[in-house]
Amino acid sequence: MSRHQPQRKGVLQAALALGVLLLAWLLLIVPLAGQPGAAAPPPVLRVGVLSGSAPCSDHRGNRWSGSAVELWNRLAIEESLPFIFEPRDSARSLLAAAAAGEVDVGVGCLNVTPERIGRYRFSLPFQEMGLAVLVKRDRLELGQAVLRSLLAPDLLRLLGGYLVAIGLVSGLLWVVEGPQRLRDGQGHRRGFAKVFQILATGPGTNTIASTTRGHGLVIVSYLVRIVTASLLVSYITINVVQEPRASGVRPIRSLQELAGQRVAARPGSVSSATLERLNATGMAEPITVVPLPRVELALQLLAEDRADAVLADDQQLEYLLRHSGNRQLELVLRNQQSESQAFVLSPQLDRATEARIDHAISRLKQQGVVAALRREAMNKS
Repeated sequence: MSRHQPQRKGVLQAALALGVLLLAWLLLIVPLAGQPGAAAPPPVLRVGVLSGSAPCSDHRGNRWSGSAVELWNRLAIEESLPFIFEPRDSARSLLAAAAAGEVDVGVGCLNVTPERIGRYRFSLPFQEMGLAVLVKRDRLELGQAVLRSLLAPDLLRLLGGYLVAIGLVSGLLWVVEGPQRLRDGQGHRRGFAKVFQILATGPGTNTIASTTRGHGLVIVSYLVRIVTASLLVSYITINVVQEPRASGVRPIRSLQELAGQRVAARPGSVSSATLERLNATGMAEPITVVPLPRVELALQLLAEDRADAVLADDQQLEYLLRHSGNRQLELVLRNQQSESQAFVLSPQLDRATEARIDHAISRLKQQGVVAALRREAMNKS
């Protein structure tokens, strides 16, 4: 046997082994890579988050929090959607970033207005919310408002009508029962005054009538008294308690009554657009729009008299008022222009991911998770 034969045999074995490995790679690995079932890992979504909008979305202590943020976190976990957060400082910049494809999803309580529907792509709405007006309540103004309500012509007419009605019933009773019995040894004037007082106040009515007609008149005075008392309670509740409390620097009963005032609103927000639309109606005194970088700065603007009122999301102002402990602040208008709120989506986001997001929102709403997250965010300090 030649000494070269073992070497040739080893080379042949190595070549054979290499051929087997190459064949296995061609038959198994390459076809599997081309199979449609071998899906690539899902892409990491770029999620823009609106900051400074507590309790909806805010960045504190190096972490994002808020009802909209927690809703997205729950949704992403259930749907296995990897993502990274990217901050945005205003609704305008977040909407613009989504429209330009700079972010795949914009998270915040963004109002789905008619103007925005034609320009941006939104997810399924997850809640309904409106606007509110926050003002600084002036104690002197509050006292003056109460005094004005107490001296209002309507209240004076109501009291005057009651006294006249009781006076007429007292006169009829005086005639029916007879002055000699009713005056009880006193003069006519003092006797009639006593009858008037008893019918007007109630106690003692069982002692002044002895005839059937007299008792009927006592019943009439009772009906006049309870009807007038009900009207007085309603009037005082509405005009002396609620209305003065809803009076800040000036009474505000509608958004139109913000005319001539300095109103703070976040740039690019629905609140800002609402104020601009009101000014475009040709108001005699235009509203001065004061930029509000973050909702929590509303307290500072009002305290330093740099704004007369703040217009923002009802939920945000309620949260601010609840946790500020400032009793000089008052929400005078609530739930104005109620609209749906949703996430904004990039036009480049694939339809399958959009459907997963919408289905998850619908499921979490049905399970009560959305409402629970909102309550939790409102109560969190």
